[in-house]
Amino acid sequence: MTNFLIEFTPEYLKQELTFLRKHPDMKNKYYKLLKILEIDPFYPSLRTHKLQGKLKGLYSVSINMQYRIVIDFILHENKLIPVNIGDHDVYSF
Repeated sequence: MTNFLIEFTPEYLKQELTFLRKHPDMKNKYYKLLKILEIDPFYPSLRTHKLQGKLKGLYSVSINMQYRIVIDFILHENKLIPVNIGDHDVYSF
């Protein structure tokens, strides 16, 4: 199985910092999710799914039942680009 490279944009890193400051209790789960994502972005506990509507072409993965990360998959380069992180408001950026 091929590992994936997670490529963080400066915009996402700002969102990540804000999210982790607001939710320090999510830090361990978040970093565990990133490790799993690099190995298998479709691992069942991530609940990875395609998005519809204006976010068509993007995917969502779950940190837990409340928080999500919206991701752009570039499968031919084995690259994952996080786009947004947060609660269900992640779908309204």
